[in-house]
Amino acid sequence: MHQDLLFEIGTEEIPARFMGPALDQLNKLAKEAFEEARLDYRDVSAYGTPRRLTLYVSNLATKQKEEQREIKGPAKKAAFDEAGNPTKAAQGFARGQGITVEQLVVKKLNNIEYVYALVKDEGRDAKEILPQILQNLIVSLSFPKPMRWGSKEFRFVRPIHWLVALFGEEIIPVTIEGLSSDRFTRGHRFLSDGELYLNDAKVYFETLKKAFVVVNQTERGRLIQSQLRDLEAALDGEIEQDQKLLEEVIQLVEYPTSFMGSFDTHFLELPEEVIITAMKEHQRYFPVRNKNGKLLPKFLAVRNGTEKHLDLVRAGNEKVLAARLADAHFFYAEDLKEPLENKVEGLKDIVFLEKLGTLWEKTLRIQKLSLMLAQQLNMPLEVIAKVQRAAFLSKGDLTTNMVNEFPELQGIMGGYYALKTEDPAVALGIREHYLPRFAGDKIPESQAGILVGIADKVDTLVGCFLAGLIPTGSQDPLGLRRQALGVCNTIIKHQLPISLQDLVKEGIKLYGDKFDQGEVLGKIIDFYRQRIENILQEDQGIPYDVVAAVLEVDWEYPFDVLKRAKVLYGFMGKENFLSLITGFTRAFNLTKNTEAHEIEENLLLELSEKELYKNILTAGRLLNKYLNEGDYKGSLEVIATLREPIDQFFEEVMVMVEDEQLKQNRLALLHKVVELAGQVADLSKLVTRPN
Repeated sequence: MHQDLLFEIGTEEIPARFMGPALDQLNKLAKEAFEEARLDYRDVSAYGTPRRLTLYVSNLATKQKEEQREIKGPAKKAAFDEAGNPTKAAQGFARGQGITVEQLVVKKLNNIEYVYALVKDEGRDAKEILPQILQNLIVSLSFPKPMRWGSKEFRFVRPIHWLVALFGEEIIPVTIEGLSSDRFTRGHRFLSDGELYLNDAKVYFETLKKAFVVVNQTERGRLIQSQLRDLEAALDGEIEQDQKLLEEVIQLVEYPTSFMGSFDTHFLELPEEVIITAMKEHQRYFPVRNKNGKLLPKFLAVRNGTEKHLDLVRAGNEKVLAARLADAHFFYAEDLKEPLENKVEGLKDIVFLEKLGTLWEKTLRIQKLSLMLAQQLNMPLEVIAKVQRAAFLSKGDLTTNMVNEFPELQGIMGGYYALKTEDPAVALGIREHYLPRFAGDKIPESQAGILVGIADKVDTLVGCFLAGLIPTGSQDPLGLRRQALGVCNTIIKHQLPISLQDLVKEGIKLYGDKFDQGEVLGKIIDFYRQRIENILQEDQGIPYDVVAAVLEVDWEYPFDVLKRAKVLYGFMGKENFLSLITGFTRAFNLTKNTEAHEIEENLLLELSEKELYKNILTAGRLLNKYLNEGDYKGSLEVIATLREPIDQFFEEVMVMVEDEQLKQNRLALLHKVVELAGQVADLSKLVTRPN
């Protein structure tokens, strides 16, 4: 038999950003628990609103599946005497398993005979084990910021106010911090009065819908999207699509009703990022644009309730937005009263990070790092001047009224303010230097944005490592992994010949003797290497062994690493890859535990070893040419040409001869083959694939 299981954890309002991960956890943990408990089910689903986390299991078995287990006992020679009579060991083992000695069976394990008990577990009723399963689900859920309430020790995302646990019509007893499960749920906080009685798990969703709660977040999402489309149809414009905002709004409401609001057109004088930030980040509104992409003085929003008194709700939201935009308008006007250059002085009074000095000091380091990069890339003097100017002004907007109110606009406002008095290239560099801000964000395109952005991120990462603020496990509160990825992706996208090692060394040097630098260089370098490995495998889809092969040789130039990895991976599908890997492998296997020596030409006695030597010299010259040109495909093809002379060498020459000089010289030939290949990748790390 099967019945539906309902388990609802009623809480105070849960932050929207916690809901998705919490529901994923609940679903995963529940499936694992039921499978471990041998309880069949048709479907497991986790639902949630701001005031509840709900697990619904359809057609859950009322009894565990039967299970027959083999339990290993003593060895046969210990279980039975020479006459075949059971010993005390056999009798005790059988008694302990609840069977007779006659029911024991003998089986071999690793050529030794043991006695086994075949025990049949008929399974317990589900209602006997569900209380512990549900209890474990509550305590197993983890959250970024759990809290205690009252004098209780138990931590949860928010205080728990009620529990519902029904298996069909029957209550499953679950207790947490003195709160026991029952069959009473609660509807919408303002639109439903009192507790709601559930006589069966099956009536849960319909009962709550009548009480103005749409439990299924997917259904709430469809409702919101449908309502927004209807409102959009009445506009001469389009909603600015933002999936992240939509997902957040879905988790902010229990009964969604969408509406349209407006604001005064004079606010459109503000930079549109200011208006959009006020709408999205502060109010969770959806901006609207006309057919040409221009921002309209309209917004769409979602209330947690019905259409009743919607005019009052609209007016209230318009009033709040108008107040925010009025503040922004005032801040913008005040900030423009003096040029951005005048605001840089204020950075002397702002601490960058504890132990790492002020933002003024950081600005000076960014200037020096970006200058080093510009000079390495042989940029013209006029470009270098713009890069230096952008670096000097890059943090100036952090002292402004607007960024103080809207921190999300740092860099963006600096770009707007710079446009009033600076070269547009400088303004664009300031605007872009924070990019990419998140996964999938744009990479800076301007020369100033690229170099100042790299310098800024490297300085932050180096400073944090020097100060001991190093990411551990999944913890990375300062976003250092994102910053390191931003540096690598920027270098790769623009194919820049920048050495990460040189850059990091210079970054450490600029902090002077403030810190004991110790092993920090190695830690930072390894941190960057891991990011490059992630980019190659996860973003570029290059197999792990190819990545390991190229990283083993050299990795400090990210674009070069990507180029080598792509060429090697592509070459593995070519016909001559077999020649490449076969020749290399034969040479590598014989030399891997030996030391390399110089080749002595006078000790080359056999024709085939002379021929191999000649081919090695030719390959070496060609390889140097191709490597200098960055032609890795040509490099691999050159190494592949050694296959035939290597095979001939092994057929006609004995390498491990008694004459030590001859042996060392022949090994030196093979070492040279390995060395040549090793300039592109460590081919020994490849897992050979069929052509």
